[in-house]
Amino acid sequence: MVRIQFGRPGARAARGSRGGRGLSPRLLIAGVIAAVAIGGYFLRSSVNPITGRTERVALSVQEEVALGLQAAPEMAQMHGGLSQDAEAQALVDRVGGALVGALNRLFPDAENPYPFEFHVLADREVVNAFALPGGQVFITAALFEKLETEGQVAGVLAHEVGHVIERHGAERLAQQGLMQGLVGAVAVGAYDPENPSTAAAGAIAQAIGTLVTLRYGRDDELESDEYGVRLSAAAGYDPRAMVRVMEILRDASGERGGPPEFFSTHPDPGNRIERIHELVRLVYPNGVPTDLRE
Repeated sequence: MVRIQFGRPGARAARGSRGGRGLSPRLLIAGVIAAVAIGGYFLRSSVNPITGRTERVALSVQEEVALGLQAAPEMAQMHGGLSQDAEAQALVDRVGGALVGALNRLFPDAENPYPFEFHVLADREVVNAFALPGGQVFITAALFEKLETEGQVAGVLAHEVGHVIERHGAERLAQQGLMQGLVGAVAVGAYDPENPSTAAAGAIAQAIGTLVTLRYGRDDELESDEYGVRLSAAAGYDPRAMVRVMEILRDASGERGGPPEFFSTHPDPGNRIERIHELVRLVYPNGVPTDLRE
């Protein structure tokens, strides 16, 4: 359990006892900020319309869709706009449509509220794929052109669909709201006007908040890998294609002297390859059917 301690307890107690003032206004304000942040986080929960699980999220489904639609053009512009390769876009649309259709087989009692759209970005430098809340899914030309089969495209897109279904973006926003509130509380409580160096506590708390968020993101990636296997298989694609995707991305790490952008928040590819093998064995304990597309 992490314990957050404000200021310098010994010095504070000594000054407080001499003056009989009790808690300083700064500590009271910090306590209020922390309480509001924690309360807001734990009160903002809703039932996932597809999985049925209760989640702490910062947005409603309608707000997720609206945010994704609003942010999509800007995200595309950051990667050189949409690709003009009509053939690549048609393939991504076809595979994406098959994956969305497969959701009904995975969740027969749920109604999908997300208007999924799949986009190929013109960027031939950044190897990446990502999804915005609400169903806007992107794959860069740099990644698309490295993939060898339709099944590999399905695995990548299914992974990103998993992020949307599990509402990882909305969860991250809720977590960031909590961390920002706690960081603010620590900064207010730790600052000592008689010893300004204690302001560094705020910066330390901010760094901790970033690391916590990154850890959650890595867990999200592993969860989405499960969708990469289950959803692509439900759509008729061989889920073992995900293993080859990880190998392609691993090999791409040395092409430009560093890992592709895809691995900036994703777990180590070696660990994920073993995880994907385990998931395939779980989905197909008697062996993968021979009629699935690669």
